[in-house]
Amino acid sequence: MYALVALVPFVLLGTVMGLSWWEDRILPRPDPAEALTEAPFAPADPAPPPELPSNTTLLTDQTVGR
Repeated sequence: MYALVALVPFVLLGTVMGLSWWEDRILPRPDPAEALTEAPFAPADPAPPPELPSNTTLLTDQTVGR
């Protein structure tokens, strides 16, 4: 049982390496002309972070509730 548990990382590593080989050798590569005509992915602008309340507001709210 311990031998099976010890072999799991090697099995996973072999799987990842096999998939990497398969991706490099088996899957078709796009033509260079097609690769240049495709627009690169541009992520949308991230949303601005929410405004956090100031420390004085937090302290005031906590002391009022007491």
